[in-house]
Amino acid sequence: MGKKRNRLDKTDQPHRHMKKEIKICLIILWIFATGVLEASSNGRGRYARVINEIARKHRVESTLIHSIIKAESNYNRLAVSSKGAVGLMQLMPQTGIQYGANDLYDPRQNIEAGVKYLRDLIRLYNGKTNLVLAAYNAGQEAVKKYKGVPPYPETRNYIEKVKKGYSKSHIAVKTSIYKFYDQEGRLVFTNDYSYYVNNRRAGSEE
Repeated sequence: MGKKRNRLDKTDQPHRHMKKEIKICLIILWIFATGVLEASSNGRGRYARVINEIARKHRVESTLIHSIIKAESNYNRLAVSSKGAVGLMQLMPQTGIQYGANDLYDPRQNIEAGVKYLRDLIRLYNGKTNLVLAAYNAGQEAVKKYKGVPPYPETRNYIEKVKKGYSKSHIAVKTSIYKFYDQEGRLVFTNDYSYYVNNRRAGSEE
């Protein structure tokens, strides 16, 4: 009887070990899923201030920026795609450099470079939302080749994802007029946000 029990115990050991491994895997998956959900729920609030500042500076709607970031990286600043796109707005390194970002993992640099690129696409495609998003996802050459939205499932799904948060068919680049008093007390009107920020007197309101 003793020998039979030993044989059963030895046979049962791999099953116990497998159950332990499955339990560990489930715990790891739960931690990962919790982290992803937390990043998604908190990301919008975490980056709201910098997005609003950059949106205002470049006259691009903050709602559109949020929708693109949600679709691109789900607010994960460390996200890297299989093609090498990096950060919140999933920029390729050469695009980041072109638009002034030296560190694509830095949220402000990444968002600002992405919004500058986005603004150029808005101008290029006269604000047509589908074409702007298609070019952002698949590239300008693909849009040119197909004379419109490319027939790529990934690109078409991407457009639908972004439009869940930004449903406008046309993207308007805002023109804002800033009113302020300069260092010498003169009342100034300008549509240049950088000039407004750099030249207004302390305490001067828009």
